[in-house]
Amino acid sequence: MQDTPIPNKLTLRDISCRAVRVPLVFTLGTSAAIVRAVPLLLVDLSTEDGPAGRTYLFCYTNSGARAIAEHIREAADLVRGMALSPLAQTQFLQRRYALLGVTGTVRMALSAIDMAFWDAHARSIGQPLAHLLGGGARPLPAYDSRGLGLMAPPALADEAEKMLALGLKALKLRLGYPTLAEDLAALDAVRNRVGTGISIMVDYNQALSPAEALKRGRALDTHDIVWLEEPMAHEDYRSYARLTHALTTPIQIGENFNGPAGLSQALAAGACDLVMPDVARIGGVTGWMQASGIAAAAGIEMSSHLMPEISAQLLCATPSAHWLEYVDWANAFLKEPMRIVDGMAILSDRPGAGLDWDEARLQRLETL
Repeated sequence: MQDTPIPNKLTLRDISCRAVRVPLVFTLGTSAAIVRAVPLLLVDLSTEDGPAGRTYLFCYTNSGARAIAEHIREAADLVRGMALSPLAQTQFLQRRYALLGVTGTVRMALSAIDMAFWDAHARSIGQPLAHLLGGGARPLPAYDSRGLGLMAPPALADEAEKMLALGLKALKLRLGYPTLAEDLAALDAVRNRVGTGISIMVDYNQALSPAEALKRGRALDTHDIVWLEEPMAHEDYRSYARLTHALTTPIQIGENFNGPAGLSQALAAGACDLVMPDVARIGGVTGWMQASGIAAAAGIEMSSHLMPEISAQLLCATPSAHWLEYVDWANAFLKEPMRIVDGMAILSDRPGAGLDWDEARLQRLETL
């Protein structure tokens, strides 16, 4: 990785937030919920002496979007008028929120401000964010995570075939049916339809007990999947360590890591083979780059969780980059959505993360 340039300080003028609900192309049934639309928070940051910065977050629930927006507005008041680098700003805000706790919606709010600040810095020098971070643009291997929720095997096979039209060479399948037999029937239905040339990741969304995870994991060991993702409660690192040791299929966790310390603790416990931080939970761009150094030092491959437009920029500056998780949710409001070419995700070459809002399309979305 190239040396990372130190951004010039920018002074925050204001931050505005807009929460919208984006309907999904494929209804997503997981072991936790059935999702037909997703709440996304769009963040616009203006500076006194440079360009604007933009980002967006997946907020899980409508109340989550409102809470994150309120935290962002409050935090913005704390740093307005201060000339700060992203790192200095992150350290300042984390200290101010230490008593409340830098986790959950607070962590996501501070991450959003960090992401928007980094976007503004990259725009100020006219470079894509990946270049500012010392990386370079390149096509990224990506898997399609838009569908394949819990449903009957014939419907799964049909949906998998529709998803292949996008051109990606890997798909994520959600499991966590009442029985192992149903899990295997779902996996077999998708595999038989897409063939052996398509990679399949499996995600349980924390549905299983440790004993059941071991039982089902052993059965899946013979089914040629890329990884087994979050079969148990995400914070149970002791059980994850036992499972990682027992199975040959790689164990993937990380979307719930709270900051780089969460990733470090998981690796110290031997809780996984692979990691996939969420940029909004790991601490924004600043937290991601810290986490990527920890993962690289441990020899652990690092993938992303959602928000592919931003995550792609970060993966291109990540030494142990693995897979980009692709969803098309932001296509509903971006002027230039992410492109998929020859089975690969193509990084935006515009300054920053390449996020520019299509205001006309935004007007057609439900607001929160």
